[in-house]
Amino acid sequence: MNFQETSNFIWQIADEILRDDFKRGKYPDVILPFTVLRRLDCILAPTKDEVLKRYEFLQEKGLQKPDGQLRKAAGGKSFYNVSGYDFKKLLEDKKNLAKNLIAYLNGFSENMREVIDKFSLRTTINTLDSKNLLVPLINKFSEVDLSPDKIDNHTMGTIFEELIRRFNEQMNENPGEHFTPREVIKLMVRLVLRGDETALKQPGVIRTIYDCACGSGGMLSIAKDYIREKINSSADIRLYGQEVNDETFAVCKSDMLIKGDDKDADNIKSGSCFANDGHADQKFDYMLVNPPYGKDWKKEKEFIDAEVARGKLGRFEAGTPRINDGQLLFLQHLISKMKPVEEGGSRIAIVLNGSPLFTGDAGSGESEIRRWILENDWLETIVALPGQLFYNTGITTYIWVLSNRKPEYRKGKVLLVNGAATYKVKERRKEKEIEFFAQKMRKSLGDKRNELGEEHIDKLDDLAFDFNAGEFAKIFDHTDFGYRKITIERPLRLNFKTSPERIANLKASSAFINLASSKKKGAAGEEEIKAGQELQALILDALDLIDSDKVYKNRQKFKEVIDAALTKTKQSKSQVNQLSLLESGTAKVKLTAKVKNLILAGLSEKDETADICFDDEGNPEPDPDLRDYENVKLKEDIYTYFEREVKPHVPDAWINETVKDEKDGQVGKVGYEINFNRHFYQYQALRPRVEIAAEIEVLKSRLFAIFNEKAGN
Repeated sequence: MNFQETSNFIWQIADEILRDDFKRGKYPDVILPFTVLRRLDCILAPTKDEVLKRYEFLQEKGLQKPDGQLRKAAGGKSFYNVSGYDFKKLLEDKKNLAKNLIAYLNGFSENMREVIDKFSLRTTINTLDSKNLLVPLINKFSEVDLSPDKIDNHTMGTIFEELIRRFNEQMNENPGEHFTPREVIKLMVRLVLRGDETALKQPGVIRTIYDCACGSGGMLSIAKDYIREKINSSADIRLYGQEVNDETFAVCKSDMLIKGDDKDADNIKSGSCFANDGHADQKFDYMLVNPPYGKDWKKEKEFIDAEVARGKLGRFEAGTPRINDGQLLFLQHLISKMKPVEEGGSRIAIVLNGSPLFTGDAGSGESEIRRWILENDWLETIVALPGQLFYNTGITTYIWVLSNRKPEYRKGKVLLVNGAATYKVKERRKEKEIEFFAQKMRKSLGDKRNELGEEHIDKLDDLAFDFNAGEFAKIFDHTDFGYRKITIERPLRLNFKTSPERIANLKASSAFINLASSKKKGAAGEEEIKAGQELQALILDALDLIDSDKVYKNRQKFKEVIDAALTKTKQSKSQVNQLSLLESGTAKVKLTAKVKNLILAGLSEKDETADICFDDEGNPEPDPDLRDYENVKLKEDIYTYFEREVKPHVPDAWINETVKDEKDGQVGKVGYEINFNRHFYQYQALRPRVEIAAEIEVLKSRLFAIFNEKAGN
């Protein structure tokens, strides 16, 4: 059977046997481990008898560590099984199938038992047995031949990924987690290795490759195979990875053990690379990863914050992005794993969605991380991929290529490659967009409707390597993506009036009401409330002395009027002993500047024709409602920009020079964003009016014909 037939057959096992007894969300807990077991069973079948004979002999001799000899008996494989069972013999004793199956699992070599334990298979076996599903399940799996003669390792890995993709798609879980199509991995490998061919061809060359979200290990395996097959068959390529999902980790590690890559299998660690870095303090030559999109990092916040606090000694020196998207944390984690330049440096290829390109304003976590990457000159190339390449998302994705050993001609530069470019064709009177760098699949797989052919991989790889500006590639200085966000202020202008409406607003304001309230209890609280009531009465009586029809357009002059009215009223009330509490000074409620300001606030309205309000130092007071912001390119002086773009339109505006960047201390906050659409935007001329009018007439004729037909009926 080919790849599709085999994956369909295994998928049908779930539908035929597990339906009704297992929730769909539990299907992977059964199907994935039994697929692995059947693969192992088929691989070990040819040497099974020889292993058993050798094991019996070694037991008789009392040898305590027969691992090496048993591997040799298994044909040099890195694992073996010393139980007397295989899938066929298990079915000979159906009554004791569960017990014998456990014995079969215990018969595996220690390295493979560690993998099997990650599946929690023993619990699953008991559940299957209690539901009388174990016999039909083993029987069905026995029908599929997963031996290497029928299905090579590459195809088997693809089958695992296809099964996992289907399970995730059906459950609609973890939408941000995507298995990377093989052709996308090939492109990533080409992008990260291009230019290193001469060094990789050296005799005895050793290189390390790392994936911190390795899934089933596809990226690592393809990268190693590419180097061995296309560049240097004798190269010593060492793989390192980490995977947080136990089941996927088990698939990855078992696959490497099956291939005989013992050391590589040992280098695959389980758990989160954030909270439990399985390769702490290690550095790598090449790094490839497709992290989950939109993954929140709340569970690991404590560990991540601790790393941030370590500054340059930690993995997240640049800070953190928003809590619901950890993509830029993965990128920082990889950068922390780069070898020093004097030791050869490193190169990274990572797949991200559009969010890390532009999400976040100046000073935000995302912007500061982009700033850190660009100002350190690590970003080399970003390739926008065609849409609908991935199995469970249709969004546009991007491959970022980073390096701390850029060639001289690329230093300070960033190349953008528009692999998502399309052209329009007309089909059956409709316009259709066709991708320049992808081709339609004959049959869709989930959301995957496009694929990269070899010619597309070649073109994108050449565009990234050649470093020539053109229709699909553009070269920028890293500062071209930076800007300085300046705060534009305009003066506050208010008029004042003591009309009944404005006095009502003052009385209804919380600040005025709170004058006659207290948090104290008992007599002290009552005294403070009474003093506040006296103050409220004083204010209202003073306002009665001011002409309610007159509008004041100068705040300072109105302040003088208010002060005079308050003084006069206070003197009048003191003479008749109506301010006993305020005069005694025992209460904390007094006629302070704060109280006068709340009076002004309650009696004011915005007025563009009024005079500018000044603060105590004689500076214009800004109006928060008129505050605006301008993003000025880093290469341009902010004051030159202000005089040209702002001043002619709002002559009374000024730059707020108190808002400064925390890092460089200059006016305005620095931000960085990479807007692909802006850089590759192509103006589309509007169609002529005559053409549009003609189409409208045709549509009207059709509609009238339909109406007439319906009316006739």
